[in-house]
Amino acid sequence: MSISKFKTGLFLLIITTGVSVNSHGDANVVTSKLTPTVDLSVHKNPNCGCCSVWVEHAQQHGFSAKVQNHVNLNALKAELGIPTGLQACHTSVSSEGFVFEGHIPARYINQFLAEKPHGARGLIVANMPMGSPGMDMGNGFQAYDILLLLNDGSTDVYATITSKAQQ
Repeated sequence: MSISKFKTGLFLLIITTGVSVNSHGDANVVTSKLTPTVDLSVHKNPNCGCCSVWVEHAQQHGFSAKVQNHVNLNALKAELGIPTGLQACHTSVSSEGFVFEGHIPARYINQFLAEKPHGARGLIVANMPMGSPGMDMGNGFQAYDILLLLNDGSTDVYATITSKAQQ
């Protein structure tokens, strides 16, 4: 094996396993930032541009998004138990059956899936808050709540987003 192939292989090993080497040659294992891919079925209107931008946001954060276009999402949202006053423009469903309504930052979907809060079936960002993922408007930003959707149809505040940096 040539030296360059060895260096390339070592580089790839370091990148994929999260190992760093300091100037003394000591190896340190660091926490991997890689997470397994989560499959989401994203239900949206075919003409909605902000939904497509949110799908890109989800994909950039490791989600596999299968887009399903619908002319009318009302029946699906009712079937999934998303309260009428809290509906947004798109609905995502994980392979485990968890529901994610609206422009939820991917990091909070990951957090929810890691925690799987007891008695909860998903998260909601109601309406379309300015500055949320997919709703970028330059420097404009509107604080918003991410709601925990409970099995009985009620909600609790899961997180309050007061800045773009929290997304």
